[in-house]
Amino acid sequence: MAKGKLSRRLFLFGGALAGLSYLYYQVKSIAVTKYAVPVKNLPPPFHGFTILHLTDLHSKEYGARQERLLELINSHEFDMVAITGDLVDKDKRQSKPALDLIQGLPQKPVFFVPGNHEWWTNYEIRDALLWEGVQLLENTNYQFNKGEEHIWIAGVDDPFLQKHNLDQALAGTGDDMPRLLLAHAPDIYPSAMQTGVDLVMAGHTHGGQVRLPVLGALFVPGQGFLPQLDYGLFSTGSSTMVINGGLGESILPLRFYNPPEIVLITLFNAATS
Repeated sequence: MAKGKLSRRLFLFGGALAGLSYLYYQVKSIAVTKYAVPVKNLPPPFHGFTILHLTDLHSKEYGARQERLLELINSHEFDMVAITGDLVDKDKRQSKPALDLIQGLPQKPVFFVPGNHEWWTNYEIRDALLWEGVQLLENTNYQFNKGEEHIWIAGVDDPFLQKHNLDQALAGTGDDMPRLLLAHAPDIYPSAMQTGVDLVMAGHTHGGQVRLPVLGALFVPGQGFLPQLDYGLFSTGSSTMVINGGLGESILPLRFYNPPEIVLITLFNAATS
């Protein structure tokens, strides 16, 4: 074989190997993304309040009993956990990875809203989550108290499947205290913004799984190609939304320019920003 052809083949082989290695790393690595979010009228006991936001595990395993994921999570300080759906996957139908994650979390309040994959598996994990002490927010809310002050943690059922009822989820929260909203899909953001919700935490998009520099996500179910609400921090007036890229994958075990992630959101008083 000619030397030029051999060199070309070796170059192509090396490039393919490097590409596959990068894709494997993207799927197996876990990023930690941190946001500081201003909130108006934030009571003093909640200044610096930090939320661990997890989403879209899709029955994925990070070592035995999620040890690799939990080691990373437990190396950080936070005050509560928000999980925005798709802990399970309709094609795997395994609840153990999700429950290993829940059981390994530190003793903090855990809030959950269901995603489309929970419903596509008949919400089989619901009773197990209740048994583990998880607070399910299905178009409901919870008054989170610290001393004599409080904020509201609300949650809507999955907007992607049109199961949400934002008015019902926010019922009784009109005392001007901050309102944080959990939703599986970010489609809820325009409505939440109109009601003055301070922070929306969402998932579902996986950040597109495949992202390109500048362009962002190529495709998101429900939004189509080059979606607007794909990933990261969005702010309109006094409302903010964080779209978490999630921990798992759907359909194909593939990520590009978009590793799995956990998110830490720290609240601070907008008046002092």
